[in-house]
Parts: sequence; C-alpha cells; structure tokens
Amino acid sequence: MFLENFQDESENHTYMRILNEMAQTEVWNLNLNCENLFASDPGLYRQLVHYPTEVIQIFDEVTNQVYTNDQQEEPKECIQIRPFNLTEHANMRDLDPNDIDRLVCIKGMITRSSPVIPDMKMAFFKCTVCGTESEAPVQDGRIKEPTYCPNPNCATPHSMKIIHNRSRFADKQLVKLQENPESIPDGETPHTVNLCVFDTLVDVGKPGDRVEVTGVFKAIAMRINPRQRSLNAVFKTYIDVVHFKKADQNRIAVADTSPKDTAYSVEFEEGDQIEIERDEQAKKLIELSQRPDIYEVLCASIAPSIYENEDVKKGVLCQLFGGCQKAVGSHKFRSDINILLVGDPATSKSQMLQFVYKIAPRGIYTSGKGSSAVGLTAFITRDPETREAVLESGALVLSDRGICCIDEFDKMGDGTRAVLHEVMEQQTVSVAKSGIICTLNARTSILAAANPIKSKYDPNLSVVENIDLPPSLMSRFDLIYLVLDKPDVAADRRLARHIVGLYKSGREELDSSDGVERIDMETLMNYISHARQHVKPHLSDEAAKELVDGYVGMRRSVGNKKVVTATPRQLDGLVRLSEALAKMRFAKFVEPKDVQEAMRLMKAATQSAATDPRTGTIDMDAIMTGRTTAMREETDQIGEAIMSVLAQSGRAGIKQVDLIKQLAEGSSLPISQQQTRDALRNLEQEGKARLRGGGDSQMITVC
Repeated sequence: MFLENFQDESENHTYMRILNEMAQTEVWNLNLNCENLFASDPGLYRQLVHYPTEVIQIFDEVTNQVYTNDQQEEPKECIQIRPFNLTEHANMRDLDPNDIDRLVCIKGMITRSSPVIPDMKMAFFKCTVCGTESEAPVQDGRIKEPTYCPNPNCATPHSMKIIHNRSRFADKQLVKLQENPESIPDGETPHTVNLCVFDTLVDVGKPGDRVEVTGVFKAIAMRINPRQRSLNAVFKTYIDVVHFKKADQNRIAVADTSPKDTAYSVEFEEGDQIEIERDEQAKKLIELSQRPDIYEVLCASIAPSIYENEDVKKGVLCQLFGGCQKAVGSHKFRSDINILLVGDPATSKSQMLQFVYKIAPRGIYTSGKGSSAVGLTAFITRDPETREAVLESGALVLSDRGICCIDEFDKMGDGTRAVLHEVMEQQTVSVAKSGIICTLNARTSILAAANPIKSKYDPNLSVVENIDLPPSLMSRFDLIYLVLDKPDVAADRRLARHIVGLYKSGREELDSSDGVERIDMETLMNYISHARQHVKPHLSDEAAKELVDGYVGMRRSVGNKKVVTATPRQLDGLVRLSEALAKMRFAKFVEPKDVQEAMRLMKAATQSAATDPRTGTIDMDAIMTGRTTAMREETDQIGEAIMSVLAQSGRAGIKQVDLIKQLAEGSSLPISQQQTRDALRNLEQEGKARLRGGGDSQMITVC
C-alpha cells in the first residue's frame, strides 16, 4: 500500500526527486511529511501513529526497494524514513500510558545533551576452544548470545566470548527536553522528558534550541539494583526520536556560521515550492531595504506600545541586528552589542526587555534577584544513568548566539555579577568544578535593566553611584541609557493619551502619531533574520577614516588633558554599531553616515551617562573607575590640606573628629566625611599617614 502511495507521489516529483539526488548527496534519510500521507491515505497514517515501530521498518524496506528499482543498484546505506509534521501535537505534560509505543510530536527547549555514547548493534563472538566466529544481532537492547559453539565439530557450551573491537556500534545521545517557558501553565513548574537520538540525529539539536520532536514514546523497566534481576513497578519513559525540527516561527533566526546539516533541514520536504516562496520573500525584503526611510520605519516598529524613547529603541534595534564576526589570527572580535537601561521606575524598561525576549534568537529572560552565578553560567549535576558528574548549561550558555535579558540587574549579588565580566568581553564561560575543567561558548548579547539605589535617579551623583555597580562591569556595556521620568505637562498629556489609547483599542499596534509607517511583527522578524544570516558589511575607506577622526575628536573634546572622554572600548562599540546600521540597509559596505549615526547614539547614551554632575563635562572615568577626574582632584586637595594639619600637630597626631572640624573651618566649600575618609585612605596607601584605632576617636599621625 505504501509502495502504491509512494509511486503515486512521484507524479509531483517530490519524493522521487529526493531519491534520485541521494546518490549525489549521499544523504540516506527521507523526511516524510505526514500531512501528505494523511491526505493520500488516512488509514495508513493511523497505522503509522499507532504502530510506528513496525510501520516505519516497512517504510524503510519499501523505500530501499523503490530506490533499487529506479537506480538499478542498491543504496550504499540503508535509507531511513523519518516522519514529521503530525496532524496532532501532544503536550509534554499530557503524555500518559495510552501513548506508549505510539508516534508523538512535542515541542520544547533542549537544556542538556550528553556526550556521544556507543550503542551496540551487532555483537561479534568467537569460540575460545576452536576459534569459530559468529555474529548476533541486538534486539530490544538485548544481545542474543549463542549458548553453544556453532561449529558442529566443537559444539562446546558457553564457550563464545564477545569481541568488542569487531562488534558494530552506532552513535547514541541522551537529550533532555524542557517545556517552553511561555507554554507552562500558571503556577506550574516546567516538565522535562528524556530523548534518545541515534546515528546522524546526534548533535542536530544543541542546548538552547527550541525544537519540534517526532518520536516513539517508550517505557522501560528499571532494576532495583544493577546486580539483581528484580525490577521496579514504576517504569521510566523516554522518546525514541525519529525527526528533529527547529521550529519557532515567533523568533528571529540565529546567524549560525556552522556548516548546515542537509540531512535534517526541512527545506526540501515541500520540493521546490518552499524555495520559490523564500526567493519571493527575499525580493520583498530587498525592496523594503531600498526605502530611504527604512531606519525610521524599523525604529517605529520596535515595541510600538512603548511611547517615544526613540534613542533607546534605535540602540535595541542595533543590538538585534548585531555586528559582524571577525577574527585576526587567533584573536576574535565580538560582534554582540551589550546595552544597559538605567532610570526611574515606570519608564518601560522591563516592557522593553519583554519585547526583545519574545523575538530574540535563543532569547532567555531572567531576573537579577532570582538568579545565581551557576544558574547563569553552568552547574554540576549527577547523570541519572551513570551517576557521574555532568555539566548543565545556564542562562548565558543557553542563549549562545542570542540575547539574554536580565531584569533587576542592580539587585544581583556580587558573586553573581562577577561571572559576567568574562562573558561580556571574552564571550566564554570557564568552569573548573568537580574535576570538570572546560570553557563554554557564551556568544550572547546582554540587555540589562537597573533601578537607582534610592528608587529615584539623583542627577547630582554619577551613574555608578546611583546604581552601585562595579565600574569594571559598567565599562563593558556599549550603550548605557538613562531613562528618566522628567515632569512635563505637554509630554505627560501625550503619554497619557497613548496609554489610554492602548486600553481603548486592546492592541499594541496603534497608528503612529508622527506619521512614520510601521511594518508588522512578522515582516520585522523576517527582515532582521535575513540581515543576520546574509548581510556581512565591510568597513569602507571613508568609514574607517570617519571612525578614526571621530574617535580622536571624542578624545580631545575637553581641554583638560587629565579627563578621559573616550576609550578604545568605545571605538570597538562604534564599529559594531556602524556595522549594525549598515545591515539595516542590506549594504555591503559601512558608509560615513553609519559612523556618524553610531557616534550620535554613543553620545546620546554612554557619554551622557558619563557626564560629571559637578562640572557638566564628559568624563569616562565616571564609568571606568567610578570616580571622575574632578573627584580625584578634590581628594588630592583634601589630602594636601590634611598633611598641612598633621604637620602642625606634630608627632602626637590628631583625632579624626578634630581633623574634620579644622578642615571645615579652613575651607570655603563643605567637605563630607566620605571625602575625608577617601583622602585618608589614599594617604595611608601612599605611606604618608598612619591610622590607629577606629570610629571618631581614630588617631592620625604622620609616618
């Protein structure tokens, strides 16, 4: 029956074309779309679903027979049929004993994959008496070991010894699949299911991938003790995978540079039709990229429910497009853009993170207070089968080649934030725990949101003092936006109308009041996916000259030579932003106008956050070290005043309380106790003063 359907299908040259190409491609797998099977023969489809083990084996035999008859030769390897796209999808938590030994289709996110395990397919035996050789197949996980020597002249009982070197093995891998976060019911914890993959399916799905899995739901008895034959009454369930499909239409595609596995790409199942649709879609996207206002259109389409904040949206848009991966020798330059949103409560920071998480490739959303260091990087657990220590990936590793959104960034512990230093610059995670020493890839962009310490941003303090983050971590963000809530009657009225309009219409997409056209979400994701996968702009000579001149101009924008207004990290960030802006136009080269816009975004974001509140000038030391040049000069002046007071006091020294009083009397400006302590700490480190005791009675003497 399947042979007749298969030959009928040859009229549209879909599956027969794939069989004809197998000799050249040497890909001996045939993906069978079950929608086609159901349309042609519903009865055969039901048999496939209810008895997959037997029916798939028959499909394999028939397919090999059709190939042999058509090509006049047998295939080099056994052709395997891999059904997918069932008419009904099962929920992971709804699988029950009625589904055992049936073909099921579930969706989820891969959280762990084991190393490749050799799985014996054919055992080789040799007689220890006469040396007669014999092979025994492995069926249902058991070896049919011969009890007698097959040589009739020998026939010695229990003389056959297995020879592992000459046995045949296949690749096997154990994969852990977890429910997608958005499909978990309210108040429930995510369910997981174990997968067994074999042969060329190994390493098709990586941790962090959202996949659609088709396989046979099976149950196996577990022994109470490995040395005993008694079994538990509770069976362990798993899915024997026959097909993987990376299916997540609601997200941007990952710009994967690894070689494509044509064995399981679902591009050719629909024949030439999908190629025609893809070419038409690419033509529409290229036409859209030719619009002169494409930059404004894309910006207006980002989080349309969030009012204004256009510079923030443009920075997030650059993060979604990303730069270009480059390598000079063994050194690799990161292409991912990191963004930090700092500001007052109720300024749509978390809403922006939620929007990016829903469309970002391999996006992970987490909260700073609810995350630990091992939860972000990797943690050690025991393998349920071997009881050995294995490594499971955390949020940053799972979001490799994607975007990791971290809310409440300021509420992270110091130990948790420490792991981000390596991730944000080197894009790796180094682990040395329980005898496991390795380095994992974490090529992810980080979009973080933080609130000020006092809930309200204080413009009289620097950004480091407002959110209490280490300067070494702050300097790794390419763009730092201050999202402030400034009272303004006209702006407040426009914002109120926008929010009320959202409630009134019940949808996010409102007609733009500024007249800028928007594109729908699906077109936006297809546009970004096409740019990430196919557009790799290069720096032109004009753009390189503009970058050099702009960086030098940023460095000398202040007359004080001691003030640092830009660092080489800002130059790297300018290159990444320029490449992202060129990607938006599907351009082959970065133009000077891209560099100029990147410099404007940098000045509107990071350099505004680095403005010294005392002098009003840009000072990158506010982010790099947490202290501006003016603050350091004030500390040095206070230190000189302290040394003059100590010189008058002589060898006896002076108490800290009396010192503060004398400094206040001799200065026209108020001096805080914190400034005095910082100056004393610097003098002690330089060996000019000695501190004895503690509190207000602390004595200060000259060394």
